[in-house]
Amino acid sequence: MQITTVGLDIAKHVFQVHGVDAHGHPLIKRRLRRTEVLRFFGELPPCLVGLEACATAHYWARELTALGHQVRLMPPQYVRPFVKRNKNDAADAEAICEAVTRPTMRFVPIKSAEQQSVLMLHRARDLLVRQQTMTVNALRAHLAEFGIIAAQGIQNMSKVIAIIGDAADQRIPDLARETLMSMAAHYEELKRQISAFEKKIVQWHRSNEMSRRLATIPGVGPITASALVATIADPGLFGSARQFAAWVGLVPRQHSTGGKERLGAISKRGNPYLRRLLVIGAQSVLRWGLARLAKASPWLQGLLARRPLNVVATALANKMARIIWAMMTRNESYRTPVIVAAA
Repeated sequence: MQITTVGLDIAKHVFQVHGVDAHGHPLIKRRLRRTEVLRFFGELPPCLVGLEACATAHYWARELTALGHQVRLMPPQYVRPFVKRNKNDAADAEAICEAVTRPTMRFVPIKSAEQQSVLMLHRARDLLVRQQTMTVNALRAHLAEFGIIAAQGIQNMSKVIAIIGDAADQRIPDLARETLMSMAAHYEELKRQISAFEKKIVQWHRSNEMSRRLATIPGVGPITASALVATIADPGLFGSARQFAAWVGLVPRQHSTGGKERLGAISKRGNPYLRRLLVIGAQSVLRWGLARLAKASPWLQGLLARRPLNVVATALANKMARIIWAMMTRNESYRTPVIVAAA
């Protein structure tokens, strides 16, 4: 009797193992410390190992693959229905072991260390951008307490900083000015770090052929293109362009029964970071290239005539996601649509 399938419930320090044979009979139920995991799997013959695609899962998948095992990652929400009764580490490991053998299970491709490094760069930049927005809003709110109303937008921050640094302006008390100057210095440091991260993202983008190819799509720049390439390890796992758009969260939520289709609002499932980048890119396309696009696309022209602008931006982001999937799976370049002649 030999272990053929293992369910591994990973954590920070304590790991739970559930191993079964070819007939599904349990052979091992064991708790491991973090330092014991690689030694345990190094002594096992090559087998199928299932993990939930959560924090540190890609690292363990790479390590176990290097030991000769076949590792498959699964979304946690797809494993949850296999948990019997109460939830604990042993029950989770057993559920993972059972779920990984299902023929209809959907798996998450294992990301390389380089892909995770690029995504870490994106996450760090996104965090700093949020902090920058918080700092700008805080500065404007604090100035409003002294009757100084500053215009919205980062482009107006130079005027705000000039007001804070003007010692002759008696509207701001000295103690408040010291606090505001400290916050302004923090804003400048955030701005510098964001610029440094963006330069690194653009540098990686220029070194990747697929990322450069995706950046030719209207509304997709270096940041969006590099995030797409780093996130999607294997676009072939999506059966169609609609599946990819649904994974990003750009299709309506469905609640159909009895042969009647009921579509609701946009599901917003999947990857919120990619969805936000695609929607922002679609909004920029509609803002700056609206006349040309409306002339080139009768579909977009009709949609603009009967739907609000934000709804059209979401629909355009959905279309962009489908174009991205087609380009990545077929290894093709973007083809600009032919502008139709006016009637």
